Amino acid sequence: MRYPEGIAEPGGSMDLDLRKLRYFVAVADRLHFGRAADELHIAQPVLSRQIRALEQDLGTPLLIRDSHGVALTDAGRQLLTDAGPLLASAHAVRHRVTMAARGSRRLAVGFRTGIPVIPATRAFEARHPDVVVDVQRIEWDDQAPMLLDGRIDVGYVRLPIDETGLRVTPLYTEPLMVVLPAGHRLAGKEEVTEADLADEPLVWHADPSTHPTRRPHPDSGLRVRGVEEKLEHVAAGRGISFVGRSETVFYSRPDISYVPIPELAPDQVCLAMAASRTSPLADDFFTAAQATAEITAECGNYVLGAAVPKGR
Repeated sequence: MRYPEGIAEPGGSMDLDLRKLRYFVAVADRLHFGRAADELHIAQPVLSRQIRALEQDLGTPLLIRDSHGVALTDAGRQLLTDAGPLLASAHAVRHRVTMAARGSRRLAVGFRTGIPVIPATRAFEARHPDVVVDVQRIEWDDQAPMLLDGRIDVGYVRLPIDETGLRVTPLYTEPLMVVLPAGHRLAGKEEVTEADLADEPLVWHADPSTHPTRRPHPDSGLRVRGVEEKLEHVAAGRGISFVGRSETVFYSRPDISYVPIPELAPDQVCLAMAASRTSPLADDFFTAAQATAEITAECGNYVLGAAVPKGR
């Protein structure tokens, strides 16, 4: 195994060079060798040789080069999909090694918007004052990948999530709120029902089959990546959506309205880590998070009760 510039294929002798992989991603993102070479600060002939070498390593063409330009083959599209998490994982490994070399111990904790991390962090740091706890916000489609590729050690996640390869532990639940444009006929109501929303277009950022509502046409609507993008579409009148109640305090704005919808199952907040990862520090953080779960939930309820007016 070449470390940290290469990753050996399990059960084989092929070595995937991460430098070549970074070069490939630069070309695949731009579909232009000249611009990619400029971005990488290398000569274009050198870049071309590295891509050809990568294709030889993998035994398949990754790019089609002709008079019309550059295009990805099916194998190239698959490699581009897989390359992001792999390169991010390599970066995470380098960072952890650097921290260890400096004599520092580090635990990376991811969290979804609205989930207070401080109660568990304080309980954990009381037992491990020498450990640096790094926290970073994650989006719904980052949850599993960032845990599996090592960018974060532990994550506060919201269901649904692909639990393959993960250890997921429920912590608490919180009510769901429907997000409406400010001028919507239901904006400002005390609460709404699912029937009230039956004909509304939906803006969603999860697989529609796992969405809390049961729509007659689940394939309709807009698919978005993060909360901010979702709220922009709702504010523009392109549909309605749903968020956990603790998220609403972070996204209070005059052009949208949050209304309770008690019929729907509450949002489930969980703690997760890679099932294959063995880490006494992560296990201790799990213990701290479980011990402070009630406090964490109450923190959100207290702030929201004081900060979010009806109809907002």
